[in-house]
Amino acid sequence: MTDGMKLIALDSSGLVASAAILEDDRVRAEYTLDFKKTHSQTLLPMLDEIARMTELDLSTVDAVAVAAGPGSFTGLRIGSATAKGIGLALGVPLIEVPTLAGLAFNLYGASGLICPIMDARRQQVYSGLYAFYGDDFVTVREQKAVAAAELAEELNGMAETYQQMIFIGDGVDACRDILEAGLTVPHLYAPANVSRQRAASVGALGRRMFLAGQTVSADAHTPVYLRKSQAEREREEKEKAQA
Repeated sequence: MTDGMKLIALDSSGLVASAAILEDDRVRAEYTLDFKKTHSQTLLPMLDEIARMTELDLSTVDAVAVAAGPGSFTGLRIGSATAKGIGLALGVPLIEVPTLAGLAFNLYGASGLICPIMDARRQQVYSGLYAFYGDDFVTVREQKAVAAAELAEELNGMAETYQQMIFIGDGVDACRDILEAGLTVPHLYAPANVSRQRAASVGALGRRMFLAGQTVSADAHTPVYLRKSQAEREREEKEKAQA
């Protein structure tokens, strides 16, 4: 079943929009854009372009891997709607790749603890903790929303197990000063070529999940938000004030 296995991979969970086509363990094409246009303007045209350039026969696609959250509420909705639409149209399953795990997979084979960070606003970040042991990709701590100062304390407490921390993600800029003030463990920041979301990494990790049977139907897919949207929080605060 895996001979010539083809995946479409999508990530619009953060500031970056990215689409890729993978065949087996090869990335046939990837289109990544970090620009001020909205993902609704870019994601489908990007996918259309790489499908055209690679002469992709959509009937041969086996699954769609999508960064399933957390992240930007609008971005996640656009990515999920796009993935669901493709999955329903082609009759193929979806692979729900945790956003932060896909981001950490950019650093395949790195030694130390990988800590991807996305800005969750209100002085919080989304983070997960991951590590590679040979070819094994291990979730050390599941993704969650946490205050940046608390994250620094958590990492300091893991110094005996992990001698080095590597930070990656578009949330680093928002909390770097807090991390620098609180961290007592050696740490690095990922370079620009791997510091943002890449659909190729979502697809590579998604392939592993696919082979492990970790898929859902397009109908069943829903994004993982972890937190309520700003509009929902503001509405609740307004209702409390009026009570």
